[in-house]
Amino acid sequence: MRLHMTGKPYLVGIVGGRASGKTSFLRDLVARLPARSCSVVSQDNYYRAIDEQHLDAAGFHNFDLPTAIHRDRFYDDLDKLLHGEAITQTEYTFNQRDRQGALITIEPAEVLLVEGLFAFHYEEIRALLDLRVFVDAREDLCKARRLKRDANERGYPPEATAYQWEHHVLPAYRQFVLPYRDEAHVIVTNHAGYEKALEVVTDHLQNVIVRA
Repeated sequence: MRLHMTGKPYLVGIVGGRASGKTSFLRDLVARLPARSCSVVSQDNYYRAIDEQHLDAAGFHNFDLPTAIHRDRFYDDLDKLLHGEAITQTEYTFNQRDRQGALITIEPAEVLLVEGLFAFHYEEIRALLDLRVFVDAREDLCKARRLKRDANERGYPPEATAYQWEHHVLPAYRQFVLPYRDEAHVIVTNHAGYEKALEVVTDHLQNVIVRA
């Protein structure tokens, strides 16, 4: 389906390290914006299948490399949305083979919110963004949050999460994510909370929606 829009959607990229709080920030941002004024595209839904993922020297799959994502499909879907065309994708289930991902339809909107690790690293996607938001948190806090989340929400043993953190997550963050922090238009410091930054970004996007 193609939606007639009077102007180009406003594209916002929200990037940060694992467990930095970018997904929570995105959720709270959407809740503050008018209904149907924005649509969300998550990089997670573009992960390649597990048998396409890189194996590290110890034989473990590394999901924290830019090559882990269907980069072309990610870009093509954003391009369709920017041209007023809806897209359909399958929800990523974190390789839980016993759970079928839901089919998701994303409609064009005045504001498109794109969340993911590599949205700034992929230069063709970075060039599309009207606003770049970087959610920043100390590495020790992110590690503690990741250990808690993986145990509570995904049932991962702590030793597996710790291995991924040291060998996959942290090296990838420092190489492919952190270098783009200083190129962001807004840096959201999330050591203890992001309420003030949330207000700033919300006010900005509400003005964008009013002008659309």
